[in-house]
Parts: sequence; C-alpha cells; structure tokens
Amino acid sequence: MKKIILVLVTLLLVGLVWYLFIKPYDYLVTFKARTFPGTINQSIKIWSSTLKDAQLVKQEGLTHLEQNIKFNDSTYLYKWDIIPLTDSTSKVKVYVKDLDHSFGNKIAIPFFNTDFEKRTISTVKDFNENLNTHIDKFRVKIIGPGELTSTYCACVKVKTTQLVKAKGMMKYYPLLNNIFASNGIELSGRRFLEVTKWDRETDSIQFDFCYPIIKTDSLPQHPDMKYKEFNSRKALMAIYNGNYITSDRAWYALLDYADKNDIQVTGLPVEVFHSNPNMGGDGLNWKAEIYMPLKNNNE
Repeated sequence: MKKIILVLVTLLLVGLVWYLFIKPYDYLVTFKARTFPGTINQSIKIWSSTLKDAQLVKQEGLTHLEQNIKFNDSTYLYKWDIIPLTDSTSKVKVYVKDLDHSFGNKIAIPFFNTDFEKRTISTVKDFNENLNTHIDKFRVKIIGPGELTSTYCACVKVKTTQLVKAKGMMKYYPLLNNIFASNGIELSGRRFLEVTKWDRETDSIQFDFCYPIIKTDSLPQHPDMKYKEFNSRKALMAIYNGNYITSDRAWYALLDYADKNDIQVTGLPVEVFHSNPNMGGDGLNWKAEIYMPLKNNNE
C-alpha cells in the first residue's frame, strides 16, 4: 500500500510540476473549419491586421502561425495549428499563453472562470466568425487535369503581395485598354495572370498580367509593357467563383490536391479571367479558371 501511495504521489507531483512550470500554454481552444489550410492561414493574417495591438511573429509553412496580441497590461501568445481533415475541412487548435501572468493563470483556471479564459474564447470566436463570413463569399471547385493553350500576349510585370494582387491588375487596366483601343488591337482570348515568383512565407508575389493578342509587325510600344509567347502546358485546373482579391484561395486548394495525389507541380499558378471586375456585382458571379502547371516529369 505504501508503494502504491508513493507512486501516486510521485505521479501527482510530476504532473503538477509539468502543468505549472513546463506546459507551454495556459489554454487551448479547438474548432473545426469548413475550408482548407491555405484559406485559414490567409484569414488569420488578414484578421490579425485589423486588430489594434496584434503582430504575427512566426510562420512555419501554412499550418503553424504565432501571433502576439496585447490586452491592457498583458501580451498573449497565440499559436495556431491547422490540421487538414478532408479536402474541405480542417481542425484548428489555438494554444494561448499570457506571457506576463502565465503562472497565475495556471493556478486560477482549474478553479475559476477567469477573465483570461473569457477573453481567449471571445477572441477566437471573433476570428471564427470572420472566417465563416469569408468562406461564404467564394467557391473553389477542383476540375483535375487541364491544359493551358499557347498564345501571344502583351504583359505588364507586377510585384506585390497576395492581398493587393487585384489592385496590381486594376492599376494597369486603363493603360492596356487605352493602348489597344487607340491602336485598334482586339484581344484574341481572355485576360490572364501568370505568377512568376511566389514566397509563401511573406505572401509576396511577382506576376505578368497579360492580354492575348494577334502578333503583327506593327504593335504599339510602351516602357511598362512587353510582348511574349506564352507556351502551352499541362496543369491541374480549378474553377474559382468570388472576388478576384481572394482568388489565391484556389492556389492553395490546388496545392493540397497535388500533394494528396502525389502530383508534382511548379507552385506558380495561372489565372484566366472570365469576368470584368470593373463591372462590380456579386463576387460569387465572377469566374476564373485557376491552373497549377505540372512539372516537366508529369507531362
């Protein structure tokens, strides 16, 4: 009996030491989201930018982000872990620690409904509501294998972030439209965007925004515009409906699909636009074909 009591006391003391001094978080909130990790990743960043005293401090791939949020005299560390469940659902675990009052929280939480718990639940709930509102504003449908056709085009090079990608395109709409209208040049296909660089840690991108045209010997010249041959290539394809500001959600969906099906892709998407955003209207009525080109060994 003494040995059993000794073992139980030892286990209790070890557990108490772990809980008070080693456990890396004070509170854990878990919820399910009806979308894939890329959308959650981007939504956390956008939501964080709307908070008064919040800062993203670390990112490891798409599925782990760390964020500091200040509340009065305390700084909370939020560690977001995103776990894909299916093609359209994920589990999110939020590990929260009060960097200034962690020990006190750990003592109080088992016995009281603390302000720290209330604030943590309220903050995560606020994010989840924002996420659900965003999810309702777009649709992504994976089509599968597809092919981009070759074309000759006039393009402008844009360097920006994913969040303001659409503004980068809108900036050059008047320039390209005026050049072609004043020279009587008609499009030979749909406008498209070809990403040439994508840093997923910083969300920075470079892309060519292109107008397909017929190649002639007397095309107008402009210092911000270049002409190039866009070569055909095999790709994975998705249909995106929604505001083009967030069409990158389809990029992540295609990357997830490629990973789950062991398909090697370039990671440099191409978007073909069916709608003119200048016309406004409900974003769900906008359509874009999103392609993720295959690497050569998949062709």
